[in-house]
Amino acid sequence: MRHPVLAPICVALAMTVAACQKPGDTDVDRAVQDVLASDESSLTGIMMTVADPDEAIRYFRRLLEEDPDKISARRGLAQSLIRAQRPAEAATAWAAVLRHPDAGNEDRVNYADALIRIGEWDKAEAELDRIPPTFETYRRYRLEAMVADGNGEWAKADSFYETAAGLTTKPAGVFNNWGYSKLTRGDFKGAERLFVNALTYDPGLFTAKNNLVLARGAQRKYELPVVRMTQTERAQLYHTLALTAIKQGDVAIGRGLLEQAIETHPQHFEAAVQARRALEAQG
Repeated sequence: MRHPVLAPICVALAMTVAACQKPGDTDVDRAVQDVLASDESSLTGIMMTVADPDEAIRYFRRLLEEDPDKISARRGLAQSLIRAQRPAEAATAWAAVLRHPDAGNEDRVNYADALIRIGEWDKAEAELDRIPPTFETYRRYRLEAMVADGNGEWAKADSFYETAAGLTTKPAGVFNNWGYSKLTRGDFKGAERLFVNALTYDPGLFTAKNNLVLARGAQRKYELPVVRMTQTERAQLYHTLALTAIKQGDVAIGRGLLEQAIETHPQHFEAAVQARRALEAQG
């Protein structure tokens, strides 16, 4: 996303004001600088959020060539690298942000997030440990929960997930992750409850629907839950439930669920067809 109009407007404004300016009129100078700073801030915000990530990366690198100590440009580059799915480079960029004297706790959270994305869990944990407990944000506790999960520290993970959920107005993702954690521990009822909570906040979250079916299937509840779903989603959930049943030895039930998945899908459902063929080959 380019904004070619921005620079000409600023230049024109500066020239117009300069033509009217009297010697020593510092208030006018300050007004021009405020406008320019405001425009740069707006463009930086756009680049960090909705602009094409690769273009944003080029933009922030140009800013850093002009002013290597500009922390907003360092942050913009690091965030743009995350958006561009380049987490290893983003981790390096966030480390550069932290070397700036104006870096803060949120920058360290972002660095930990980038480290987790590249599998550097121990380093991420060390960074999170450096953040004071008084810095309480949703993102901080979501990462703390993920690290605790990875360490098998279930009580800590549960506490962090609960805290994170309470610090956001959109906790569906937290409940889904927490439920998956419960699922891997074998607490299927607890997982089922958390997936339902996730769907309460985001009825369209298909990952939570699929995980809910897994949790129910692990309890041998082979009927689909009463949640909002499209026809295609219904077929996919039948397929998930079928595979769960087959894995648990309930082959006849699984075969019937595969048939329902194939019949329900509005198009050809290749994955379910292949699963049915595999069952038929086994007799």
